[in-house]
Amino acid sequence: MKTIGTPFEMKGLTLKNRTVMAPMCQYSVVKEDGIPNDWHYVHYVSRAVGGTGLIIMEMTSVTPEGRITNQDLGLWNDNQIPAYQRIVTDVHKYGAKIGIQIAHAGRKAEDALQPVGPSNLGVEALPEETKNGSLKQPRSLTIKEIQEIIKQFKEAARRAVTAGFDTIELHGAHGYLLHQFMSPSINNRTDEYGQDLSKFGVEVIRSVKSVMPEDMPLILRISAIEYIDGGYGLDHSLQIAEQFKKAGVDIFHVSSGGEGIPGSLKPGNYPGYQVPMARAFKEKFGLPVIAVGMLSTPQVAEAALSNGDADLVAVARGMLNDPYWSLHAIKEITRKVTPPFQYARSIQ
Repeated sequence: MKTIGTPFEMKGLTLKNRTVMAPMCQYSVVKEDGIPNDWHYVHYVSRAVGGTGLIIMEMTSVTPEGRITNQDLGLWNDNQIPAYQRIVTDVHKYGAKIGIQIAHAGRKAEDALQPVGPSNLGVEALPEETKNGSLKQPRSLTIKEIQEIIKQFKEAARRAVTAGFDTIELHGAHGYLLHQFMSPSINNRTDEYGQDLSKFGVEVIRSVKSVMPEDMPLILRISAIEYIDGGYGLDHSLQIAEQFKKAGVDIFHVSSGGEGIPGSLKPGNYPGYQVPMARAFKEKFGLPVIAVGMLSTPQVAEAALSNGDADLVAVARGMLNDPYWSLHAIKEITRKVTPPFQYARSIQ
């Protein structure tokens, strides 16, 4: 049985197929106000027209200081809600569901006057990995500031619910703030937020869940392993994720790395290289997982699903290259697809 075109259900979320548009920053906010504009509208709605089951909007900051760059999206005040509602409404018109990834960049906030993190340890990053070519030294957060950021996540989630999103994803991967707190290589605190590396994430999850409807699933994107020398491995992330599951995570979106320049361990450069990590999470927790990472070849995406490695497949660059990736992939695998009637003469 071919799986990619089959429905998926989790709580109140029902998807028409198993394809996910992975969140990808567009760096396209022009007024530095965090509000999505026509670029974002066309970008996301076109992927709904293209048959995507679930679209996850790009990393959206809970505070101005938590953006990667000043051209990133934000959800830190109510005035930003209507622009998101416009996108959500029209994505729904084409049968897709849409979530939003909320986050804080922490020490990777490139345009912040003073980046913050769990500690004052800086990021070793290649110039081409940043928008402005360099990263500032971070300042360690106080406990009062940590508690304020947790409230900011809660308020951003409340706004996401008001805007009509179908699900919310927390960004706990790729070296951003949630990842920073769970990483023993980055978090050298001696207080409770250093003694328990899951504490910050658990408190963010509980806070966000408190304003989400009961039937709305919460997704957590997580780096299963780190690539810096001395970085954590799969056992560590599974141990932390156990606490995240207890706090209320419903779906794990399993990625890897992002914390700095890789050391002796390098990320894979072959299709499906992160799929075994997704399977490890699925087997450990019995929760749905999203696999991601070089899955743009339809046969590779289908294999991850039909082998039971993952429940959903997320595609990033493949969907930048082809807004109709989902329609094309499902057609290639199943030989049957239902495009918008306007395109039926060419896609069927």
